[in-house]
Amino acid sequence: MENSKTSDKLSPFLESGIYRFENSNVVFIDPVRMLNRSYTRFRSSPSAYYSRFFDSKETIVTSDSKKRKRKENKTPHDLNEREQAATLRHQQARPMLLKAHGFLMKATDLLAIMKDLRGGSNICSSTELSEQHSFIELGKVWQAPLYEIILKGAWKGLERVVPVFNNLVVNETSDDMEAEFLNNKYILPRESCFYMSDLGQVHNLIHECNVGFNLIVIDPPWENGSARQKLRYPTLPNWYFLSLPIKQLAHPDGALVALWMTNREKLHNFVQKELFPSWGVSHEATYYWLKVKADGSLISDLDLFHHRPYECLLLGYFHGQGTNSKQPPRLRPIKHDQIIISIPGEYSRKPPIGGKFLMLVLPLISIELLLEHVPDVKPARCIELFAREMTAGWTSWGNEPLHFQQSTSFVRDEIDDTS
Repeated sequence: MENSKTSDKLSPFLESGIYRFENSNVVFIDPVRMLNRSYTRFRSSPSAYYSRFFDSKETIVTSDSKKRKRKENKTPHDLNEREQAATLRHQQARPMLLKAHGFLMKATDLLAIMKDLRGGSNICSSTELSEQHSFIELGKVWQAPLYEIILKGAWKGLERVVPVFNNLVVNETSDDMEAEFLNNKYILPRESCFYMSDLGQVHNLIHECNVGFNLIVIDPPWENGSARQKLRYPTLPNWYFLSLPIKQLAHPDGALVALWMTNREKLHNFVQKELFPSWGVSHEATYYWLKVKADGSLISDLDLFHHRPYECLLLGYFHGQGTNSKQPPRLRPIKHDQIIISIPGEYSRKPPIGGKFLMLVLPLISIELLLEHVPDVKPARCIELFAREMTAGWTSWGNEPLHFQQSTSFVRDEIDDTS
């Protein structure tokens, strides 16, 4: 009987990548399985995605560890007003995060599978991945308007060449599409599109695509000392994000806005007092992404002040004007304090919380989609801003939406016989 129970709980996870803990607000996800819902002929390589945190002895090491250590030794009386507010925010979230982690550590069936999520084949070497072109740098040169990408369909002969920068590049087919750019190959998921530009050209996106998105996910390149020191990606001052045209991109009947956040108290204050109000968004709920290693342990101590093992996802509604004043758009209440647990991928890569096609296949599994909270406009139109990868059915905008679409991050599906 126990084996049957275990099998019943694991079967949905093996199919969808989502493991639900009963009678709780907690799920564990395998981003690789979830990403694979976007593809037909290719699969995300587990070894490429899970490049970190598979060694239980791995610890986070930073160049300013001595400085952090000094700050960690501060007594509560040494904390300034902002640090005290951050500590209070953490203490409020701490019990439910500990409880969520406790659910994971008791799920022995899941823990056994977690150790094998990376697999042992299709390893992508760091040399292969480092050879990818820097779209950020290429987009700045004078030749940028001349760069073109070659799109190739599943069938031979289906090929077209289009500008890669400041242009809406579309895969309108129901199949994966391979693309070539400067001798590198990329995989585009079905029914998806991307617009690659910097923040200065984001308003051109409004003219290029049929706006009216009712789900907007945003992962801004917040100012971050760690990202700057590691030269991971360029960051922007907070005030830059005030110029994002959320009101113009959103559906007039309203939209759900999901904003990824770090734990800096200064940032939380900015979003609550300036950013959301300037966008016309009301904060409705906060979700948490708790990061663990392959053995289930947290990637860092939960109380480590400057590197806590979780990030926040702030959810809010853009209420819009509505097309019929007598019948205002219906905005569903959002559940508070939902917790998503996963093993992180590459630095700053967020777990896939989108994916319309998963909803079509598994309609009861929707926490990663957020679609149950999207205003009542069908079908849902979804966009990710500052995207670094693509999702089937979505529009992706940013200065490197192809970053994680390189072919070295994928393997061809074994059942695919079109090649």
